[in-house]
Amino acid sequence: MLYRKISEEIQEHLKTQPNKILLVDGARQTGKTFIIRFIGKKLFRNFLEINMVANVSSVDDFYFQLSTFYGEKMDQKEDTLVFLDEIQIYPQLLTLLKFLNQDNRYTFICSGSLLGVTLKMTSSIPMGSIHKITMYPLDFEEFLLANGFNSFAIKQLEEKYQRKESLDQTTHDNLMYLFKRYLLTGGLPDAVNAYVETKNLVKIRAVQQETYEYYLTDASKYNENRSLLIKKIYEMIPSMMENKKKRIIIKEIENKKGKTGADYADEFEYLTSAGIALEVKAISNPKFPLLESGSKNLVKLYYNDVGILTNILYNMNPDAILNDEKSINLGSVYECLVACELKAHGFQLFYYDNKA
Repeated sequence: MLYRKISEEIQEHLKTQPNKILLVDGARQTGKTFIIRFIGKKLFRNFLEINMVANVSSVDDFYFQLSTFYGEKMDQKEDTLVFLDEIQIYPQLLTLLKFLNQDNRYTFICSGSLLGVTLKMTSSIPMGSIHKITMYPLDFEEFLLANGFNSFAIKQLEEKYQRKESLDQTTHDNLMYLFKRYLLTGGLPDAVNAYVETKNLVKIRAVQQETYEYYLTDASKYNENRSLLIKKIYEMIPSMMENKKKRIIIKEIENKKGKTGADYADEFEYLTSAGIALEVKAISNPKFPLLESGSKNLVKLYYNDVGILTNILYNMNPDAILNDEKSINLGSVYECLVACELKAHGFQLFYYDNKA
């Protein structure tokens, strides 16, 4: 099983049972459901998973429907975990979470792949009753752990870096070997498993392509009037990263004069709230706090997974990455990787832009 750092945070929350329901957000195919099932079944005698609850308007209605699936397992709060998967499908349940939490009958955990979007559209958000965390694809450290490194070895690498000591050649070569394969594989759990188990690029690319198409399909469900623009902007990200400024050129979205970033605010909001793109705001005056000098008009977008990007750019021709081909500029790939790493480690993303 792939080790995920977020599992420790999930376990800690469920063990201490604070007076809030844990809500795990994140893009599709990042492993939310798998990790919650694994931890939930390990910690609780009764693990009740439900993702099809309709026409629920009260706590009593919810428990009645739950009993039709798991009546014999609805025991005490300490040994019963109720898992609401893909909760964004039923926004009314988000509102109900406040009352389920107050009722305090069972332990709850939720997940969703479009929670950022759904929460913004929900009229009554139970913010005081939920604790939201975000799950991303595997970062490079988690990829190393999946490929035989242990936590002690990674700690040693970190200490050498802090002391500015070189690695021995064998370790360095091994890390570079895995780093290049991480650029091709990315961090989608199914893609990483395909690499670990088969080393088959065809299978890895199939996972990435399927996920990419899932993201486009989800966009079409969000807003029929804007879905084509969402898809177009998402599909344009690799080409935008190849231009000189490497940021969104607004006039290229529809080839219409006079359009500004504000005209596409909903599209950008969807892409970033759904977790399928990472937003990086421009900073022209790099002073603390950076957020106060961020520009809303100059924005870069990156894919949420470097493997999805290299699939689009190189598909079944990995030589550009594996052989360090000088004729091919890998700048956009490295930028995407750095953006994904920083975001996975909890940092806000900015880039420097100054005409002078």
